[in-house]
Amino acid sequence: MKKYLSMLLVGVTALVAVSAAQAGAIDDAVKRGTLKVGMDPTYMPFEMTNKRGEIIGFEVDILKAMAKAMGVKLEMVSTGYDGIIPALMTDKFDMIGSGMTLTQERNLRLNFSEPFIVVGQTLLIRKDLEGTIKSYKDLNTDDYRITSKLGTTGEMVAKKLISKAKYHGYDNEQEAVLDVVNGKADAFIYDAPYNVVAVSKVGAGKLVFLDKPFTYEPLAFGLKKGDYDSINFINNFLHQIHEDGTYDRIHDKWFKDTAWLKDME
Repeated sequence: MKKYLSMLLVGVTALVAVSAAQAGAIDDAVKRGTLKVGMDPTYMPFEMTNKRGEIIGFEVDILKAMAKAMGVKLEMVSTGYDGIIPALMTDKFDMIGSGMTLTQERNLRLNFSEPFIVVGQTLLIRKDLEGTIKSYKDLNTDDYRITSKLGTTGEMVAKKLISKAKYHGYDNEQEAVLDVVNGKADAFIYDAPYNVVAVSKVGAGKLVFLDKPFTYEPLAFGLKKGDYDSINFINNFLHQIHEDGTYDRIHDKWFKDTAWLKDME
């Protein structure tokens, strides 16, 4: 009996230790008083840097509302997109909030919240190709050179669906768009919300926006595998803001109102 009780006590102690070790990112943030979120602030209008050096945007405002609901401060950790998953794995921040598409490949490495918005890939093409290029399928030949931001679903889609075209990626969106503006590339592949802004802000009248999305891409918050308590909190938070009007207010600020463009460089 003593041996059984001793083994039981060891088992309970181990279970408590495992539970403590697996404390979720949200619990850790509450204890710390700060929610640390990794993001690459170059994705208009989700997360971007204004002319005063502040990180602003649609997703930023959702995260601010989340931090307020938790009773903590929000700390945004600027991180290159191609290294953002490894940075999460090495505890540089609590979660990823960087316009990340929930793909099956990424889902093998991360847990994801429910999507907070659904977007799709679209095209910005050189103006002189208007009428010639009507969809991504028309670009799928080695006669064309295409571009996107490295590490994004734009790159994945380019290499999967437009694999015959010549591809060159860039570390940020604006460099890639300017490649098309300057005639060095024929098309830029990226999410619709970014392209609808970039065609006027960066396009200089030299681009045409083919606005019909040709992929289905839910954007969500990414956390370490196994962190189900944090996923539970985030999903319930998203449900709440959808029902109480907070989400619509934030969405309209960034997607229906263009006043924020005056704050950009």
